[in-house]
Amino acid sequence: MSCCCPHSRSAGRLFSFFARRYRRRFERRGFEPSQRLLLQGLEQAGYQGASLLEIGSGVGHLHQTLLEQGASQAIGIDLAPRMIEEAERWASDRGLAERTRYIEGDFMTMDLSVDQVDVTLLDKVICCYPDVDGMVHETLAKTRKVYALIYPRDRWYTRAGVRMGSLMMRLIGSEFRPYVHDPVQVDGWIKEAGFRRIYAANTFIWQAHVYVKDETET
Repeated sequence: MSCCCPHSRSAGRLFSFFARRYRRRFERRGFEPSQRLLLQGLEQAGYQGASLLEIGSGVGHLHQTLLEQGASQAIGIDLAPRMIEEAERWASDRGLAERTRYIEGDFMTMDLSVDQVDVTLLDKVICCYPDVDGMVHETLAKTRKVYALIYPRDRWYTRAGVRMGSLMMRLIGSEFRPYVHDPVQVDGWIKEAGFRRIYAANTFIWQAHVYVKDETET
């Protein structure tokens, strides 16, 4: 299903433009530092035999790697049509086509029934959404065991970078805007949903957090 709002449509066009470059960059350099940190947290949480849901799945390298390392199946949802095309092509190249399902659209607006999964992944996703409250709570509702995300640190330089990015988007006529959301608020929402944080690590810009469902809540 296609995106319906101007922000989502603009984001889909923007990230589609970079889809092939994303795949080539990963093939040359592998995971970014923040993604390597997230993988360390996921190792601690455990994902063997797990079902995965990745929002903003891009070209698929994160969840496809987890599938190769022991996860069972994955659903990838992305705004950008070309990201979905690259992910499907890459899944086929890696022999993962039967264990992956890809959906084009905005998770927050699509009329889509997605069952709960064991692990939900949001790699640099909530910084692309104005409605962080809705995004966090809707994705938590789909998560049985592990909730893992990367998003910007709330620092003066990240806020300055976001302001510059927003200005650039405005100058090129795009409705897309990046955001720095309050990490304390995000952490609180996740914990209120019955998760506890087991891993936290930072790069200069990004923070990688992994939460597990509290056994007393299951």
